[in-house]
Amino acid sequence: MEVRTAASPKDVKHYTTERLREEFLIQNLFQADETKLVYSHIDRIITGAAVPVKQTLELKAGDELRAEYFLQRRELGLINIGGDGVITVDGKTYEVCAREGMYIGRGSKNITFASKDASNPAKFYMNSAPAHTTYPTVHIKPEGEAQPGVVIIKDENKVETGCMEDCNHRIINKYIVTGQVDSCQLAMGMTRLLPGSVWNTMPAHTHDRRMEVYLYLDMDDDAFVMHYMGEPQETRHIVMHNEEAVISPSWSIHSGCGSRAYTFIWGMCGENQDYADMDHIANRDLK
Repeated sequence: MEVRTAASPKDVKHYTTERLREEFLIQNLFQADETKLVYSHIDRIITGAAVPVKQTLELKAGDELRAEYFLQRRELGLINIGGDGVITVDGKTYEVCAREGMYIGRGSKNITFASKDASNPAKFYMNSAPAHTTYPTVHIKPEGEAQPGVVIIKDENKVETGCMEDCNHRIINKYIVTGQVDSCQLAMGMTRLLPGSVWNTMPAHTHDRRMEVYLYLDMDDDAFVMHYMGEPQETRHIVMHNEEAVISPSWSIHSGCGSRAYTFIWGMCGENQDYADMDHIANRDLK
């Protein structure tokens, strides 16, 4: 597990491009038959991925957590961005298809990942945060019929917003949010930009109560996103390519403009879970 420390905005304003990327950009997450994890001191979030191809992968705590098992003191959210897969939690099996997700509660001990088809492996993208209590493990589906242990994303959590005139027409699917899936502090979802739109999260905002991690996906090899970060009057950018993630401290804006439409997964943790708790910055005030 890679460990990264927190960063002060007073220092970040002096970072070179190389240093910005070293501190905040997460690359090479999705490796065949590997589980890769990055632990950030910013709200203690862990960002990771598991790509089981020929092997079944087990989620382990590692020495960094000083825990008997990964979720001894944590909760976990995940979304599958690859082919159909299978997740086993303490002996119970969940068939997690493409674009489906899971919330796995604190105290779950044995977690494994497998793919149904090695030629089209699952790609499980994960965010994990410290947890103070245990909430039920649930399988999250964008569509279908609710049943025990399965949550269907509610219509009010499928939000179409923005417009073509502003190049930010997008659909937000909220997977782990208050009123749909109970969690201690983790919130997670996926936003898809519609063809012709390239801007996400505009107008830009901060939320001092929560940090955030973005994973950019559904991009061609030659496509990119200019991810904007930093204090509103001290903005910086990081060039992002397909299936790369970026850490956004609570003091930083987090917005992007792509060479074409794309999708991104957002994961948040911190003081509250109020999705609408944002401090918006007018476009004219950005520097």
